[in-house]
Amino acid sequence: MSEDELTFRAAYWPVLLLRALPALALAAFITFSTDHSPSLGLVAFGAFAILSGLITAGLGARALRGPAARLRTSAVAQGAITVVAGVAALLARDGGVLVLLYAVSVWAVVTGFLELVAGLRSRGRVPGATDAITAGALTVVLAVAFLLVPPDLVVQYGGVEQREGQLTAPVVAVGLLGAYAAIVGVFLVIAALSMKWGTSTPTATSAADAPRTTESAS
Repeated sequence: MSEDELTFRAAYWPVLLLRALPALALAAFITFSTDHSPSLGLVAFGAFAILSGLITAGLGARALRGPAARLRTSAVAQGAITVVAGVAALLARDGGVLVLLYAVSVWAVVTGFLELVAGLRSRGRVPGATDAITAGALTVVLAVAFLLVPPDLVVQYGGVEQREGQLTAPVVAVGLLGAYAAIVGVFLVIAALSMKWGTSTPTATSAADAPRTTESAS
C-alpha cells in the first residue's frame, strides 16, 4: 500500500463515519416515532439530507485527494443535490404523500446513480470505490422501492389480537426510508472502521518484517 493511499485512508474514514451518523439518527427517529405521516417523513428526510449533504460535499470533498481525487466532483455534486433536496422537503413539509414519494425518489435516483457510477469508474484504482458502489446501489434501490409505492395505497388488516388498522402509502414510505437509513448507516460504520484498520496493517507488517530483512542482509 502506497503512502498516498495510507494518507487518504487516514483522512477519509472519519468522513464515512460522520456520514453514518445522520442516517442512523434518521433510522432511530423513525423507529421510535408513532407518527408516520407524510409531513413527518418530509421533515425527517429534510433534516437528514441537509446534514448528510453538508458532510459529503464539505468534508468528503476535502478528504478526496491523492489517488481518490477523481471522486471529488461526484461527492460535491452529490452533496449539493442532497442539501437542495433536504431544503425542498422542509419547505414542502405539508405537501402530502405525493410530495414525499416524489422528493425522495428523485433524490435517490440522482444521487444514487452519481455515487454508483463514480464508484464503478474508479474501481480497482481508488480506495473506497467499492464502498461508493454499494452505497450508491442501496440508494438506487430506495428510489425503485419508492416508485413502486401506490400513492393511494390503503390495506385494512387485523392482527392476532383482533386490532384493526390500515397500511397506507405514508406508513410504507416512511418505513422504507427508515429501513434504508438503518442499512446505509450500519454499512458506512463498517466501511469506516475497515478503512481505519486498513491504515495500520501495512505499517505494522512493515515494522515486523524490518528486523527479518536486516538479519537476512547480514
